[in-house]
Amino acid sequence: MERFKMISSGYVFFIKNGKILLMRRKNTGYMDGHYGLPAGHIEEGETLSAGTCREMVEEVGIDLKEKNIELAHVMHRKSNDIRIDFFFVAKKWKDTPKNNEPEKCDDLQWFDLDALPKNTIPYIKTAIENYRSKIIFSEYGW
Repeated sequence: MERFKMISSGYVFFIKNGKILLMRRKNTGYMDGHYGLPAGHIEEGETLSAGTCREMVEEVGIDLKEKNIELAHVMHRKSNDIRIDFFFVAKKWKDTPKNNEPEKCDDLQWFDLDALPKNTIPYIKTAIENYRSKIIFSEYGW
């Protein structure tokens, strides 16, 4: 019998001047038209921090260094499948974010942490709220 496997993803909170960077999904088949965070799946053979940093280059053109991200929240989530989501906060970066995947994203902008868009993906909104409340772990969708 094959063991159960969970999909793992790395997300990054880019926060500056009280604002957070969000991306609006398009043509992905999941929550299109809603805002989420720069994120991606961790691939076999890569560490969580390396995979998360790789995804930031691919999605928003920011070459994050592993030493410049800090784990902020972990979410065990049930959606169409079972996932474990790791949310990091970027402590330092130098590049300007840009939309590197216009086929999957039709808007990239900074939003006030106190006024997230109404069409923010619900679990993302919860993760941001948990981060702000210093809640390290949550379970969502069960």
